[in-house]
Amino acid sequence: VSLEFRKGAGQDWKKLTGEAACHPAGDDRRRVAIVLDEKVISSPQVDPSVGCRAGLPSGATQITGSFSADEARDLALLIKGGALPVPVEIVEQRTVGPTLGAAAIDASAQAALIGAAATALFITVVYRLFGALAAMALGAYGVISYAALVALGVTLTLPGLAGFVLAIGMAVDANVLVFERAREECADRPARSLRSALTTGFQKAWSAVADSNATTLIAAGLLFFLGSGPVKGFGVTLAIGVVASMFSALVIARALTEIAANSRFVSDYRGVNGIARPGAVRTWLVRKDPKLFRKSARWLVVSAALVVVAVAGIVVRGVDLGVEFTGGRLVEYSTSRPVDVETARDRIAAAGFGDAEVTTAGDGDLSVRTGKLDNDGEHALRAALADEGGETTKVRDELIGPSLGDELRRNALIALGVAVAVQLAYLAVRFRWTFAVASVVAMVHDVILVVGAFAWLGRPVDGIFLAALLTVIGYSVNDSVVVFDRVRELWGANRRTPLDTIARRAVLQTVPRTVNTGMGALFILAALAVLGGDSLADFALALLIGIVVGTWSSVFTAVP
Repeated sequence: VSLEFRKGAGQDWKKLTGEAACHPAGDDRRRVAIVLDEKVISSPQVDPSVGCRAGLPSGATQITGSFSADEARDLALLIKGGALPVPVEIVEQRTVGPTLGAAAIDASAQAALIGAAATALFITVVYRLFGALAAMALGAYGVISYAALVALGVTLTLPGLAGFVLAIGMAVDANVLVFERAREECADRPARSLRSALTTGFQKAWSAVADSNATTLIAAGLLFFLGSGPVKGFGVTLAIGVVASMFSALVIARALTEIAANSRFVSDYRGVNGIARPGAVRTWLVRKDPKLFRKSARWLVVSAALVVVAVAGIVVRGVDLGVEFTGGRLVEYSTSRPVDVETARDRIAAAGFGDAEVTTAGDGDLSVRTGKLDNDGEHALRAALADEGGETTKVRDELIGPSLGDELRRNALIALGVAVAVQLAYLAVRFRWTFAVASVVAMVHDVILVVGAFAWLGRPVDGIFLAALLTVIGYSVNDSVVVFDRVRELWGANRRTPLDTIARRAVLQTVPRTVNTGMGALFILAALAVLGGDSLADFALALLIGIVVGTWSSVFTAVP
């Protein structure tokens, strides 16, 4: 390996080798150590021909030895690279054991299939033939989304899989909007053809579909640019899923339903198609005609009371920030013998980790969360558990440096703030500014209730929770957009009608859509919560709470 020195480095080398040459051959002090980041990578001995204080020539020198060509090349690269300017510090590390990873993937995939099948069955029962055709279009959505993920080289994480499944709800929402509008057209003009009613349904539902999907894409974009690794994956798959779901609902499902609408059998037997009759929910609303907003202030009082309870939970119980936002290390262990939490906590404290938090996780596993913990400390911690639980296996390990934890926490707050501001601006452009403010108030109401619920339940608030929260924001605005789109349409047709009457009609006309869309999403989320394993349980729980409170707020908070 030949060395050539720059500037005055050759003189330093000559002086260094001259001092080493003063020692006899074979003496370790005649060697010159080359150190890279406190590690000796080579220690050649100065040639016996070099005299004391004479040193090697300053222009160039050689290192010879019995190493191979590859070893010589590696040594040259290391010497050429020089010392790194800063020490290397791990700021984020996530490890999932093969057993946990395989189990989580299997459970999540099973939950996704069951949830999607239940949703497809539900829309088939509600909308009959046209619902079955929409379910077929969902299959096309799956193929398109998967092809896009493969083409982009996206790594599918568990949150990413959840985004893939969640977008099914967006496709169902678009189909429900269209079918409910077509039902209204058939109810208003019973003599019109099925094809005409369906075409009008697609035309009138377009603005609501576009606006609702745009708000979800905004949330997905924020997750990608401001989230951590797994959360970015959720944002990518959610965005791809939203675009694919719109295509499947507005192109593929439309083509299939219009072909069916041209069939004489479907036209003659109107009970088969699913849109020629108003449906049970719409029939009940027309018969009862509830005066929802006769005393609208009472609904605002109920919403305010719920917010007070949620804020009390945040203040009294506190928010349990996950290791992703605080920094530290979270390790999950599986033991061959059952170990209760108190015993595990005592064993770990006796090993010198008195500040560690120990909880149960998964199927009898133990989760240990500490501040700064190096690998030697992790081995000692595992040994302490092994004394009580026998063979102990590490199934999950997450390390977040304090600097990254601060950054992720800051990005989470920025994401929430930007989400509110962008949604407000978008809605102000698409609707009246008063509608935008009402939607944002309802959205903030939903965020507070979801965070408060997690505070009362003692569940962790981490990056996955942030993904769920931003999705709730998109869903909340989505619901409000559908109602306000109908208010705008009805008010534009009759400006003399009082706004409270217009609002009541808009709510009653969109309730069937809200109920059916919510049910479709609930099937998917319930499957993820029950069958998706510990990895996605909190994510699904946050969305379940968010959908329920979002449905409430879009009607009883935003509209009043």
